[in-house]
Amino acid sequence: MYIIVGLGNPKKEYINTRHNIGFDVIDKLAEQEKIAVLEKKHKAIIGKGYIAGQKCILAKPQTFMNLSGESVREIIDYYKVDETEELIVISDDISLDVGQLRIRKKGSAGGHNGLKNIIAHLGHDTFMRVKMGVGEKPKGWDLADYVLGHFTPDERKQMDEASERAADAIRMMITGDVDRAMNEYNKKTEGAGR
Repeated sequence: MYIIVGLGNPKKEYINTRHNIGFDVIDKLAEQEKIAVLEKKHKAIIGKGYIAGQKCILAKPQTFMNLSGESVREIIDYYKVDETEELIVISDDISLDVGQLRIRKKGSAGGHNGLKNIIAHLGHDTFMRVKMGVGEKPKGWDLADYVLGHFTPDERKQMDEASERAADAIRMMITGDVDRAMNEYNKKTEGAGR
């Protein structure tokens, strides 16, 4: 069983912000795979179904970004999965161009508070992740203002396309082909960036 967690913040004012791209990818997967993500459980909104023949839980933690690890820990403990092999976390990344993906099997939080909290709750950093590029913050901007800001219409279009690619990459990852997914989706795509 795979646990696929998209990071974001609950509440309406955070919809379509850079920080909530993880939720957007979960919504995209849920729509494509016809999985209802409606059940409130484990400090998250979750949905259960099958993706690429594998049983999956789609989850959107409702703890706010900086406490995402509380929800992830509860889900992993409840379903007794091996987080080093069966957890995929989707997050935004300001070090990648808008629309660029980066798949990793492990690694540091890279300054991302949601990932930092998950690593703290798991006690290690060995879990798969799909990082969604949201672009570098402009000079002089406050980081929180930037990641909690909305995409321009152009960026939104790029992020919708990136969410499609991320959903495809996740399908490849859960069939056990993480290396292939990294090779295929980590390269810079046409149109990614400004």
